[in-house]
Amino acid sequence: MSEKLRLTESERLFREAQELIPGGLMGIRRPYNFVPGEYPIFFTHGKGSRVTDADGNEYVDFLCAYGPIILGYREDEVDEAVVAQIREKGSCFSLVQPVQNVLAGKMRECLPAAEMSVFVKTGSDATTLAVRIARGRTGRTKVIRCGYHGWADWCVEVKGGIPRKLYEDTYEFHYNRLDELEDLMKAHGDDVAAVIVTPVGHPLAHPVEEPRPGFLEGIRDLTRRHGSVLIFDEIRTGFRVSLGGAGAFYGVKPDLVCVGKAMANGYAISAVAGARDVMRVLEKEVFVSSTYFPNSLEMVAALKTIEILQRDRVLDHVRERGTRFLARVRDVIARSGVCAEVSGIPQMPFVTFPEDASDAAKTYRGRRTRFYTEVIRRGVFLQPYHHGYICWRHTEADLDKAVGAIAEALDEVRREFGG
Repeated sequence: MSEKLRLTESERLFREAQELIPGGLMGIRRPYNFVPGEYPIFFTHGKGSRVTDADGNEYVDFLCAYGPIILGYREDEVDEAVVAQIREKGSCFSLVQPVQNVLAGKMRECLPAAEMSVFVKTGSDATTLAVRIARGRTGRTKVIRCGYHGWADWCVEVKGGIPRKLYEDTYEFHYNRLDELEDLMKAHGDDVAAVIVTPVGHPLAHPVEEPRPGFLEGIRDLTRRHGSVLIFDEIRTGFRVSLGGAGAFYGVKPDLVCVGKAMANGYAISAVAGARDVMRVLEKEVFVSSTYFPNSLEMVAALKTIEILQRDRVLDHVRERGTRFLARVRDVIARSGVCAEVSGIPQMPFVTFPEDASDAAKTYRGRRTRFYTEVIRRGVFLQPYHHGYICWRHTEADLDKAVGAIAEALDEVRREFGG
């Protein structure tokens, strides 16, 4: 068993934060979403594939800020483009800057669905706007969802503070269960404004799934037959699985697509893009506005990020490295004899510990905790309840370090729990 990390300063900062901010910090970044007492709580800086915590511990980061880091932390070309915009032009004005049009043109070039685009800030902004557009376009009320779509009233899993009437028209089906969607469409199809789905399944704490043959195609067919808008939530997969997103990769074109995270390498921007006849309801029928949506720094960062993705074949390299990484981790798990599995696509790997119906003691939880404790102690940053990411700046040495840490962590799990 390896030595526990020194986390004194992180813990001091957390105690301080709890006096200033409810819970100290928000949502999925709270310590209980990791291994309390073993994981850092505050980072101070990062570069490339590495991050450093408040106590000076350095990690190879495979969480990538929950997805926005597609190139690497503090990517010089991106940051220099943003600094130049600050110094030479500024970013927040009463009117829109021309860079908006340049980025919208780039979206049209990359994304098959993007005849028109609207830029917002977060994933929740984008998915909520897409649903509003669909309702405005169809005049219908109901929404059928599959996946995590953010923290807005219509879709957030934790319902505290939200009146039931604000989400009672949202229905849910499970990923790769086309039969469930068929049943919902039979019951509600005449009033379904939209079906929104993550084209790659990534339910919280569960294995990442690719679409089974016919799943996405079946959703496309059902929405056409019922006159509903098909929305692909590609906040995680857009500009990561391919420049055209997972929809292009799997050959299914939605009416609307939501992208964010990887499109600007950490700068706060997202977008809704889609068919002209659907998007044009924003001209009169549907309202969207924000003081900060037109700010240009994030647009400049997105343009430079996409330029690098195209110029350097970044996503090909990420896929190649991720494919090798998944294969190596599968081999390590198979040889360990531990009840664990690695799922995902090459860009989004995830090591999980399945619950066995015969496991009355729920030892899968203990195996998971021991595994992720040992991994973080070895300087590899992964999340127990959320899939990881591969970025461009992950080197072969980084991947070797991660595979070695995973192998050693599994050895510790086997010693404590057996298989």
